[in-house]
Amino acid sequence: MEAFSGSVRNGILNLSIKDEQALYAAYMPFVVNGGLFIATRKNYNLGDEVFILLDLMEEPDRLPLTGKVIWITPKGMGGNRREGVGIQLNEKHGDIQGKFETYLAGLMEAGKPTNTM
Repeated sequence: MEAFSGSVRNGILNLSIKDEQALYAAYMPFVVNGGLFIATRKNYNLGDEVFILLDLMEEPDRLPLTGKVIWITPKGMGGNRREGVGIQLNEKHGDIQGKFETYLAGLMEAGKPTNTM
């Protein structure tokens, strides 16, 4: 089973991140307020508002997040890029950005490829 999976059900993006490597691949630290790349086949437009239910590693509850689409990787992009969208998290979720960066301590400077870089 993959450590990272995303799906859309009834207009809600569901994202499950099971380990630090999956978080590293999905996290977009260069985005103001933090961002997440979510693999999906559903079509979105830049600026679309989205609701995310996030299962994050050791967190006991699903985290409800809101944001907007700022990145689109279409199908067939090449270079082993996954089809999906990058979501800029709403500024009210500033605590989650700190949580992501705590989980990723030591990995942020790794220079390994991610889903967006």
